[in-house]
Amino acid sequence: QVQLVESGGGLVQAGGSLRLSCAASGRTFSNYVMGWFRQAPGKEREFVAAISWSGGSTYYADSAKGRFTISREHAKNTVYMQMNSLKPGDTAVYYCAARGGIYYIIDADQWNYWGQGTQVTVSS
Repeated sequence: QVQLVESGGGLVQAGGSLRLSCAASGRTFSNYVMGWFRQAPGKEREFVAAISWSGGSTYYADSAKGRFTISREHAKNTVYMQMNSLKPGDTAVYYCAARGGIYYIIDADQWNYWGQGTQVTVSS
């Protein structure tokens, strides 16, 4: 199994930036996708971004396009998400996730591994 640990969350003013990190340990896959989801109070878990580990193809939700950038660093088994121009609507718990396969899937129920989450709060 794979263990995922997020870090980098915090409190930031609107317009500011944060970089989230997700460190993976344990069993790795030759073909898998890693991504970020978020969940605000009273709302369902929402897909934000994903990246294929080997190929580096990236995918973004409309809410993230142009503001968030997902990347990977193989040597550290780590995925990052740089978040710029943050808005109060970005406030949520952000979760790192992973699933075997080639394609990303926006349905959170179809992802196999999850981190504990890191809180991002954006003040107005």
